[in-house]
Amino acid sequence: MPRLRAEGLFWRDTGSDVIVLDGESSCYLAANESAGLLWKRLSAGATREELATTLREAYDVAADVAERDVAAFLDDLAARNLLAT
Repeated sequence: MPRLRAEGLFWRDTGSDVIVLDGESSCYLAANESAGLLWKRLSAGATREELATTLREAYDVAADVAERDVAAFLDDLAARNLLAT
């Protein structure tokens, strides 16, 4: 199950976006509405399948599209070393 790194990540929900500061790399990120929704669900412990369901329900997209988008989101977080290992 993917999960956010516990150390050095600071984030705030601004209502329309999620703003993230990676304290380890001193990198600032802004997630758009859909990525912010996934970020909040991931921070609450959602599984990959639950993340895909969240996208399907929020944006009325097909299951394969939601699964592909979740995979891309998680791959991006992993590339930025934001996921726990």
